Amino acid sequence: MVKIDGENLSVDDVWAVAVEGADVELADAARKRMQGSRKVLLRLVEGDEPVYGVTTGIGEFAGVRVDKKFAEEMQMRIVRSHAVSNGEPLSPEIVRAAMLLRANSLAKGFSGVRVELVERLLEFLNEGIVPVVYNKGSIGASGDLTQLAQMSLPLIGEGEVFSSGERLPAIFVLRRKRMEPLSLSYKEGLALINGCQVMTGIGAVVVMRARNLLDSFLRISALTIEVLGGKQEPFDDRIHKVRPFQGQLFVAKRITELLSGSSLTDTKRNGKVQDAYSIRCLPQVVGAFFDVLEYVGKIITVEINSAVDNPLIFPEEEKILSGGNFHGEYVALALEYLTLVLADLSTFAERHINRLLNPALSGLPAFLTADGGLNSGLMLLQYSIADLVAENKLLSHPAVVDSIPVSADQEDHMSMGGTSARKLVQVLENTETVVAAQLIAAAQAVEFVEKNSLSPAGISLYEKLREMVKPLDKDRVLYRELENVTEALRDGRFRSV
Repeated sequence: MVKIDGENLSVDDVWAVAVEGADVELADAARKRMQGSRKVLLRLVEGDEPVYGVTTGIGEFAGVRVDKKFAEEMQMRIVRSHAVSNGEPLSPEIVRAAMLLRANSLAKGFSGVRVELVERLLEFLNEGIVPVVYNKGSIGASGDLTQLAQMSLPLIGEGEVFSSGERLPAIFVLRRKRMEPLSLSYKEGLALINGCQVMTGIGAVVVMRARNLLDSFLRISALTIEVLGGKQEPFDDRIHKVRPFQGQLFVAKRITELLSGSSLTDTKRNGKVQDAYSIRCLPQVVGAFFDVLEYVGKIITVEINSAVDNPLIFPEEEKILSGGNFHGEYVALALEYLTLVLADLSTFAERHINRLLNPALSGLPAFLTADGGLNSGLMLLQYSIADLVAENKLLSHPAVVDSIPVSADQEDHMSMGGTSARKLVQVLENTETVVAAQLIAAAQAVEFVEKNSLSPAGISLYEKLREMVKPLDKDRVLYRELENVTEALRDGRFRSV
């Protein structure tokens, strides 16, 4: 059970709810804060001063007063009018993450919405009701407006949802679950859609998957070093203590641990006194990846525990203030940074594969096959992943450097973080496949060295892979095996070896 209070949600909690299906409940302290800001909002609505998005229009219509008798109806219209995302449905995990983050932000107590609204979001999560939300249409400034509006439609009995594996009209599922559609009250339509919870939810899920990927990559790289007869000297902690980046120190220590007990290292077959950069500089390169991932995780953690809609209500002072916490620049830049890391990781892994397959570099049979010529071995595995690495380079162009003004230039700078998030997911998936390919190649290389000389960690990883992929004694179709190993890598099955 995950309890939300607007203050203490972690990316691990997001993973637990979004991916693993943990239940969620609202903390009592959050209820009290929400009730306090709601009372202030109701008093302000009864006054004569205009309240943005409550008794005025929104965006360019901020100067248009709305009669109080239409103020609640306007909230329903805000959700309907903004629900124009496009593309393909986001995965249920991402939508669940966005719902959780939206609920947690509202639970912080600065939005003025009713407790019932957050409780309904949590009820959807706990009942396995997932709104259909498309993956395109956000420009990441006033929030993921179109996507969060589509996410909110089922709360009022409109739109579509996934439930029990079916895509159904929301009203049908609500009736089946004996849940009444909500009628939105003051500010609630605006509060539901004003924030970057979709792109931030993607960021939180990708951070968790990237942690798993980097951990698995270290194990696979250690096995690669072993079969190539690489040197242990570059991982000596004395080298790294004089350039003490935390990630670099961690990677050097981890590789040393993984290589412990190996009789294959320091047996370089080409006679060179130093290994290539992709082996020797692994702590300096992959350590930087770990440090960037930690930085991105911190940005995401701050964002998921922030009040991000507009205006915000400060109950103790009975003030309502307009600002721009909905702007996604922090998150967009962090997502672009993580995209660069994952793209570079794919390049690094491809270089490892190249060293394994090239006999001039490995001292092993060409393309890791016996009877080369009759057999092509893993030759085309490199071709396949080279396409993914090339695509990653294209996707690394930052969307955040562009901005398309909207709403009659009232909203004249956008983070374009929705595009950043979408690119990030594709780069992550590509890189997971590249690293899976490296594991297949490293395990095949084991067939040409003395298995008993592997480290315990290397033997364990090799045996785990061999449960899924048998040795390549002659050419066979490999695409299913690549898919299966990628899925196992994604599920963390090689992280726990």
